[in-house]
Amino acid sequence: MRRLAPALLALALAATACGSEAAPQDGGRTLTVFAAASLTESFGALGKRFEAQNSGVTVKFSFEGSSALVQKLTQGAKADVFASADQANMDKAAKGEVIDGQPSVFATNRLAIAVAKGNPKGIKGLADLARDGLTVVVCAPQVPCGSAAKKVQQSSGVTLKPASEEQDVKSVLAKVRSGDADAGLVYVTDATSAAGKVDKVDFPESSGAINDYPIAVVKDAPQAALAKQFTDFVLSAEGKQELAKAGFGAP
Repeated sequence: MRRLAPALLALALAATACGSEAAPQDGGRTLTVFAAASLTESFGALGKRFEAQNSGVTVKFSFEGSSALVQKLTQGAKADVFASADQANMDKAAKGEVIDGQPSVFATNRLAIAVAKGNPKGIKGLADLARDGLTVVVCAPQVPCGSAAKKVQQSSGVTLKPASEEQDVKSVLAKVRSGDADAGLVYVTDATSAAGKVDKVDFPESSGAINDYPIAVVKDAPQAALAKQFTDFVLSAEGKQELAKAGFGAP
């Protein structure tokens, strides 16, 4: 035992030293952001900028339909920031008492028609989507892009018969890109992000269903101070510039 004691002491000191060296590496902070699927590209870029300006911070995103994200939050999912693609789902989050403080609108968005590259079906407007023989896809009604699609149909008198109703706008876009659909109602920003893979057809009726995008800190956020810093960054001139580049309108 006397012979072993020095060796054991040396091992203990080495372990302590290793622990003290590892501590700073474990000192980073992770900010978890729940954001609407249509924010994938713009928030991805903003997240990288935010990390570059805040040493040791990692921004982790969960991009889905806003309604699915609200459901996760109300069921106890942990996040720091919630950004919705419409006011209705942010209101649900507020009613469910899962956000902290007053949400702020940081952008707007409107619908466009995504069609195959070259627009082989000759789609020129919303009314064309009601033609026989076309496979059209939209978002489900509870999803912001689906709610907007319903509004433009009601205001225009055009009734669509979609082949499917998807759970987020990226799924609609994917069906058009893959050729499973001839056309889909997506946001202007999504069609813009897929330029070169799909074509975008604007239609005037979209002005009747412009979506506000609100952002808020989540209640009991693990990184509350950092969450506030990120929401301020999104609302800043730098944030607005990145959003405008993606095709979003000003609040």
